[in-house]
Amino acid sequence: MKETIVYLIRHADTVKEDGIRNTNEDSQMINEKEILSIDGEKQSESLSKIKELRDIDVIWSSNYTRAKATAKYIAYENNISVNLDSMLCERKLGNLDELAIFMKNKKTRDPSQEQLLDTTFKTSNGESAEDTNKRMNIVLNKMLNEYSSKKIAVVSHGGAIKFYLLNWCSINEDVKLVYKDKILDITSPCLLKLTFIENKLIDLEQLK
Repeated sequence: MKETIVYLIRHADTVKEDGIRNTNEDSQMINEKEILSIDGEKQSESLSKIKELRDIDVIWSSNYTRAKATAKYIAYENNISVNLDSMLCERKLGNLDELAIFMKNKKTRDPSQEQLLDTTFKTSNGESAEDTNKRMNIVLNKMLNEYSSKKIAVVSHGGAIKFYLLNWCSINEDVKLVYKDKILDITSPCLLKLTFIENKLIDLEQLK
């Protein structure tokens, strides 16, 4: 059987918005519209020129602005269109006050890291790691069936990617994902190569 390759990509660096927000947008809307920083645009362009990302057959992206902005460069280099699926979006944070209570006195300062340890936790209107893992499995399995033996680029988000990788990875004492004794660094941007045969993962590596 031929291999199917999924290049799982976390979007590039985003603009830091620490100033006053005179807006009536809720936190979910703000999150979805977050844009790439200048460095993020440069990172995305450099990423698109990596040899591994040549001859991509299809590219799918979250419908969040920062993911689409990262995907556009890969699409341009391969002369293909970006396909969008909301199933690839970041896990929904939900009620931020409840999230702040959850994060109080936690080991890390990253909610997605802490949700790796407590995979059932979610706030009102939010998603747990298990919720996110289920929808990521649905959309990625669909792609594996539809694009068998192809090279697929998928642009998503840190939390969503981490929770999907729980299918094959363990968590170490520093709350990092580990695959076959190798620590995965899911920062922005990152590029993971997943190799499948008949929907079964046979290799996972992080590309620099």
